Amino acid sequence: MGQGISSVLAVIPARWGSTRLPGKALAAIAGQPMIAHVVRRALTARTVDAVVVATDDERIARAATEAGAQAVITGPQPSGTDRVAAAILDRRDWEIVVNVQGDEPMLPGENIDTLVDGMRRDPAVPIATLCRPLPAAQVDDPNVVKVIRDVRGRALYFSRAVIPYPRSRETAERLWRLHLGIYGYRRGGLERFVSLGPSPLEVAEALEQLRALENGMPILVLDAPRESWGVDTPEDLERVRTLLEKQESTLKGNVGT
Repeated sequence: MGQGISSVLAVIPARWGSTRLPGKALAAIAGQPMIAHVVRRALTARTVDAVVVATDDERIARAATEAGAQAVITGPQPSGTDRVAAAILDRRDWEIVVNVQGDEPMLPGENIDTLVDGMRRDPAVPIATLCRPLPAAQVDDPNVVKVIRDVRGRALYFSRAVIPYPRSRETAERLWRLHLGIYGYRRGGLERFVSLGPSPLEVAEALEQLRALENGMPILVLDAPRESWGVDTPEDLERVRTLLEKQESTLKGNVGT
């Protein structure tokens, strides 16, 4: 992690309510609540000076603190980004805040570092995010968000539909990118974003990041060095449990040899 005055905060919005998995932030994975795994992964990032969990639930706050994070109780904000803003906009000790999804217990710290390093190289951008190559099996899945970029690596558009349209499939496949739901904000970018109301494209696609593009806020889109898996469904949870329990077992075996 970074040293000295906190200039980069990783903030994890984690609410109790969830349509498909109520209380999933506390779902047990390899003997620990999910939020503890997310916190510890964020703490491995060399660019992060502090990890904050923004939550509406004392139980989640307690688990986050035990895992090494600061915890802030926030009200019932309409989105994770609003919860991030409520937790840290009054603080003056940060340069960049990284909005880390609370349901990504396998998030690699390298992904956070890539995001922060990219923003520092391009100080004109108020927001940044990550992408990965889009697997062919997910091209037509509306639950998978796609992104296309300009020549400077800034977002042209995000969509649940396939973009660009594969008139020439070979060419389109080289451009297809899967959007990963992690964001970096500078203070001015976060302040402006949460001050704006929902935009028409945001409402049409149910994609919050389109609010920024519609209001002329550039978003830098960087290539993530490693994959990460979120937990949206019970099936996702079981998959992550299997993967992390296997990792824990391997680590214990290596320690014992």
